[in-house]
Amino acid sequence: MDRVIIEGGHRLEGCVRINGAKNAALPIMAACLLLDGPSRIKGIPNIVDIKTQSEILRNLGGEIKRLEDGALGIMFRDGENEDKFTAPYELVNKMRASICVLGPLLSKRRKARVSYPGGCVIGQRPVNLHIKGLKALGAHIETAEGYIHATANGLKGGEFSFAAKTVLGTCNIMTAAVLAEGTTIIENAACEPEVQDLANFLNRAGARISGIGESRLTIEGVKQLHGVDYEIIPDRIEAGTFMIASAITQGDVTLEHVRIDHLGAVIDKLKETGVEITVKKGDTIRVQGNNTYHAVDLTTLPYPGMPTDMQAQFMALLSTAEGRSVITEKIFPDRFIHAAELRRMGADIHVEGSCAFIQGTPSLSGTHVMVSDLRAGAGLVLAGLIAKGTTHIHRVYHLDRGYEQLEKRLSDLGAIIKRIPY
Repeated sequence: MDRVIIEGGHRLEGCVRINGAKNAALPIMAACLLLDGPSRIKGIPNIVDIKTQSEILRNLGGEIKRLEDGALGIMFRDGENEDKFTAPYELVNKMRASICVLGPLLSKRRKARVSYPGGCVIGQRPVNLHIKGLKALGAHIETAEGYIHATANGLKGGEFSFAAKTVLGTCNIMTAAVLAEGTTIIENAACEPEVQDLANFLNRAGARISGIGESRLTIEGVKQLHGVDYEIIPDRIEAGTFMIASAITQGDVTLEHVRIDHLGAVIDKLKETGVEITVKKGDTIRVQGNNTYHAVDLTTLPYPGMPTDMQAQFMALLSTAEGRSVITEKIFPDRFIHAAELRRMGADIHVEGSCAFIQGTPSLSGTHVMVSDLRAGAGLVLAGLIAKGTTHIHRVYHLDRGYEQLEKRLSDLGAIIKRIPY
């Protein structure tokens, strides 16, 4: 087990390239269960969650390897793995996105046994909506001993409306429906770019999905899907994290390989605080920090609203902004564990229910802090970049789930940061 040590007070400058989106890669990898023939997927980051998903897919008969150009090759040999339909607890409990194998397994192999998922401790995230949606397509589902047991003698198209938007639920129903007989209509579907990327991937493989990016998806079932070459979208959360890293250190950082259209809420709120942001060309953005930032209020919402995965990073930035800010968490109301760790660094934060009230302070102080989840860890790293003295960040394995070589990339921009073993 490692820890990260940061000497605060160093301005970031330079250029960083943003990796492919973890939250797009994971359901797309699971969707390869549906395809006949090999696929080559570019842009998949080399992070722990990808390695975990690869283990799950290998356990289900997949052949997965990094190719010479860095792309990930994935293939399932049709007809050879019909008896492999279990995603076991020891793998699934490591991350929530592993639930995405449920829909493809049920559609392709007509049965699935998937453990209830684990992942970050950020509040309740039930899978009941996934189950209701699959039942609407004709699946028979029971739960026992911590597993979801699903069977179907051929799924049938149907109509289903989510009671609340769910990214992974939308992914599961979409992947189950592409090989179902007839037409499926999903109402109140999630519209996140990662969901759109999955739909575009499936269409490239021969699916017939329309309404991509809208809350109403129409899926016309097809008989077969084929392997494809595909490049996933850039990671908007990684991009947002580096944007705040530049802002919080009063830096000047250029980000390459970004989707500006996916970052609207983040860009707007950073500009409101006083950050200078310039779009240099189609996929490049420059972020320049200032000496003083203004307090702002923000609310996390489904896309195109502020991502919940950017909440902790904004909390770090607003901890030293002039005035009083309010963050309202509408996605995961209990996702404020990092507030206590920021208070250890001198932040003035008071949490009441789903709201965090932040009174900006002149500075933060380095100390020992503990990471509770992936994005909380990113927020603590950002705070450490500006804290006076030394910040010791423990349980950094959470960071490794979603950020590739974070400390090296920050170091290349001028941060004094290193990873050491205990």
